[in-house]
Amino acid sequence: METFILFKDLIEKNVYPSDWMAMSMVQNRVFLRAINKFAETMTQKFLENMNFEQQLWNNYFHLAVKFITQDSLQLEHFSQAKCMKILNKYGDMRRLIGFNIRDMWYKLAQNKIHFIPEMVGPILEMTLIPEIELRKATIPIFFDMMLCEYAMFNKFRKFEDEIILKLDHTVEGGCGDEQYMELFQKIILKCAEEHPAIAKSVQHFVHLVKGLLEKLLDYRSVMSDESKGNRMSCTVNLLNFYKEINREEMYIRYLYKLRDLHLDCENYTEAAYTLLLHAKLLKWSDEQCTSHVMPRDFHDSQTQRQLKENLYKTIINYFDKGKMWEEALNLCKELADQFEKEIFDYELLSQNLKQQATFYENIMKILRPTPDYFAVGYYGRGFPLFLRNKVFIYRGKEYERREDFQGQLMTEFPNAVRMNTTSAPASNIKNSPGQFIQCFTVQPVLEEPSRFKDKPVPDQVINTFLYALQSMWIERTTFITAYKLPGILRWFEVISSSTNTISPLENAIETMQKTNEKILTLITQYKADDHLPINPLSMLLNGIVDPAVMGGFAKYEKAFFTEAYSEEHPEDCEKLNHLKNLIAWQVPMLEKGIKLHGKRVQDDLRPFHDRMEECFKQLKLKVQKEYGLRELPDFDEKRTSRPRSMLRSYRQVSMISLSSLNAECNTPIKGPADSVVPDSPRPRTPILKSEEKAPDRAIKEEGEVKLRRERKRQKRSSVVFADSKTEPSDTKRLSRKQEFRSDTNLSDQAEKRPSSVLKQMSFASRSVPTIPALIFAVANGGEDQNLDQNALKRMSQPTFMLSLDEDDEERKNPPKSKKASFFKNRLTSKSGEDSK
Repeated sequence: METFILFKDLIEKNVYPSDWMAMSMVQNRVFLRAINKFAETMTQKFLENMNFEQQLWNNYFHLAVKFITQDSLQLEHFSQAKCMKILNKYGDMRRLIGFNIRDMWYKLAQNKIHFIPEMVGPILEMTLIPEIELRKATIPIFFDMMLCEYAMFNKFRKFEDEIILKLDHTVEGGCGDEQYMELFQKIILKCAEEHPAIAKSVQHFVHLVKGLLEKLLDYRSVMSDESKGNRMSCTVNLLNFYKEINREEMYIRYLYKLRDLHLDCENYTEAAYTLLLHAKLLKWSDEQCTSHVMPRDFHDSQTQRQLKENLYKTIINYFDKGKMWEEALNLCKELADQFEKEIFDYELLSQNLKQQATFYENIMKILRPTPDYFAVGYYGRGFPLFLRNKVFIYRGKEYERREDFQGQLMTEFPNAVRMNTTSAPASNIKNSPGQFIQCFTVQPVLEEPSRFKDKPVPDQVINTFLYALQSMWIERTTFITAYKLPGILRWFEVISSSTNTISPLENAIETMQKTNEKILTLITQYKADDHLPINPLSMLLNGIVDPAVMGGFAKYEKAFFTEAYSEEHPEDCEKLNHLKNLIAWQVPMLEKGIKLHGKRVQDDLRPFHDRMEECFKQLKLKVQKEYGLRELPDFDEKRTSRPRSMLRSYRQVSMISLSSLNAECNTPIKGPADSVVPDSPRPRTPILKSEEKAPDRAIKEEGEVKLRRERKRQKRSSVVFADSKTEPSDTKRLSRKQEFRSDTNLSDQAEKRPSSVLKQMSFASRSVPTIPALIFAVANGGEDQNLDQNALKRMSQPTFMLSLDEDDEERKNPPKSKKASFFKNRLTSKSGEDSK
């Protein structure tokens, strides 16, 4: 036994330099003869039950494996001439000792179980040696191990766990190849044919090992690659594999490898999502952490609660750096709940609440540019398996253009051919030996959370994704990714797609909707930040009002607002009215934008602004004459303590106006420029201007000033109450059906037709879901029934409602779907569509 240990030390620490090949080979030949002689003695005297020495046999196997795997015997590392010289003089000693190890294993008989699973790793190292005959002779040892464990425990779980663990370390270290994978599968399945009772379990095991080897070989091939993106992809493939087969230790190991890669690239959001996967494995309990869940970065944590808390703090820091404050707030709230209700640490709770306040302030005040998303297809057999003939959706970085992103892709694959189409390639390209890359921009599809429905949500809280279209027939393809973005990667594979066609009129409507929302979004941003550069607003406004730049919406009038089009497409009557309504609403938005531009423009650009104002005056007269007058609500920043959402308000008011136009499917009659809304055969409820006052308002003015001063000293309430000083005879209680949420305030001097308003509002609520910001009410009755002025004023104040039950339910039951949707637009010829 001591001799075996001595031989092993001599082999590990060779006394001769590596280039003294002759002396090393002579020494190895002596070792081989001695090991074989000792093996004969062990078989004769230390194999029977009474004389069996497990430690002796264990030392023999470790010595033999150390001998066969030493560097001086790996002939594939030598030159061909040197290799042939060694083979001619000494032979391949690896094959000789490998055959002896196989024979000694089979001689163990019933004692084999004592070496399972400890000997799995050493035998695996021997079988991974790239010598075909040695592999064929030693791989069957694995099946024999499975048979032994199965005969004892009716399963071979220990063997399976051990070989998966050892495969990960040895293949990552440079051992193994595709030939070994194929040979392993062939030999093990052939051995299983003679044992039907275990055949099914063996087939599952072989499939498992083959899948692991494929991913490990891909991972090893990109370890030295400069592209960290490929390393991330292979790492995710491995950690997903370990998660599927429930190998938690290996899963966590690769989670932290992925985290480190993200930090090297400053992908803080993705690093946070990666660590969050580990945190989800832990519980808020005082159980001791096992060694396999304890990462090297958090060795000070003793219990699962401590480890999870430390992980959360690190994740929150990453989310903060990635400007994902909404996700950071979710974790802060969970931590605050633990501090308050479980460990009662109010000092930590106060720090947590201060951090939450900072994140809320960041959401409202710090501008976060919306990243672009790109669809990338890798076609051709020249790409590795984890990319070959697959499409991925990438989340771009801040201000990253498609040209820059595509240039980076072509740098990683310099031999690839760039495809200029967005359609799927033919099979000849997919099966070609080359590399073809397809890259184009896609737009994410917003899935609005249910808790935002019918709530005055500011634009900073909810991200509005707009569609980019052209005034032609468009083929829109919607992609479904495997997971939501952002996630643990900046890209995810597309798992399904669907295609539909958009008509020119529908495209025009979406384009106008996009333009209007973009105007209001910019106005909101410029009102919130006085330091933003004026150039983006200048370019947007001038491109719309100056016909010499982009032509405005005149192309829509020529294409759609003609008698010929209406006769050919009677089914588009409602869509035409929608487009006219959008054009009419664009004028008050432009007016607000130009006024804001006039306040911010510098003297050297004053002539440019004057030119823009002249163009707008002509445009305003034309639009109001053709499509009527529209007015945006007056957003008084002093009346509310939180920013208004002009975008949301516009959507609500626009839909009310649209429902009026669609009451009868006719082209609205052109009204004069000073009219409030277009004339219509059915009575309408007009929107009064804010300058109109009731006759008795001047009398009560002094009293109202005192009342307003008194209200400033009172705490604001989000619930509307009737004035306590109002008598029941003076105020008629409003029914629930007569209360509506809108951004428009109706004065008591308005023409009272509640039934008409009810019908219009119900239509608007059915057609498009909106998030209104204000509330207004209409009272029934004649002229002698008036609401108290103070009560009406309170009802016109911003009213914010939050359903606690719904919000709590949202937190308790978060959405389970991990899929995300994206779409691309592809132009198609109109003739092709007509032929359909």
